Amino acid sequence: CCCSGCRRRPRSRPMPETGPGPREDGTRALLDALIDGDQEQGLDYNDLLAGLGRRAFGMLLFVAVLPAFIPIPIGGALSGPLVVLIAAQLLVGLRRPWLPRFIARRGPKRQALARFERVVDPWLGRLERLVRPRMAAILDHRLASAFTGLLLLLLGVLLSLPIPFTNYLLGGIILLHALALLERDGALMLAAWG
Repeated sequence: CCCSGCRRRPRSRPMPETGPGPREDGTRALLDALIDGDQEQGLDYNDLLAGLGRRAFGMLLFVAVLPAFIPIPIGGALSGPLVVLIAAQLLVGLRRPWLPRFIARRGPKRQALARFERVVDPWLGRLERLVRPRMAAILDHRLASAFTGLLLLLLGVLLSLPIPFTNYLLGGIILLHALALLERDGALMLAAWG
C-alpha cells in the first residue's frame, strides 16, 4: 500500500536457501528495507526473520546485539540473554531460529535501527566490499555450527555481565559472527573464530 495510514505489513520477498544464482541482498540493503517506513513503528522479530532461510540466525543475532552499541549501562544486559538464546539453538543444531512468543512479538523500533545504521553504515560499506558468499560449507557443517554456538554462548554470557568498557568489543565480535551468517561468508566466520 502507498499510504502511511495502512496497517498492512509489506510482504517480504522470499530468498533462496543456498546454491548458485543471483546474489542475495547484502546487510545494508536488508537494513534499509527494515528502516523504510514509520520511524515510530516497532518491528517484531517474526517480521525480521521472514523469508531469510538460513540467514535468519544472522539477522536475529544482528538485531539482538544492537542494544550493546547504545551508550546505556544496561545495553549488554539486554543483548546478552538474546545472544545466549540464539547461541544455544546453533549449539544444538536447529536449522531455523525459534523465539518464545513474548519475545517474537517484540523488537526494535525503526528509529533505533536508523540510529544504528548511521553509526555502522561507513563500516558496513567497507566490510561488504570484502564480505561475500564463500566457503559456505563451513557455515553448514554441523560441528562448525556447534562451535559457533559455543563461542556465541560464551560471548553472550560475558556481554550480560557488568564488565566496564566491554560492550563495544564483545558486540563487535558478535557482529562479525552475525555478518558471516548473514552474508554466508565462511572465511569471515573463520576470522571471527580467531
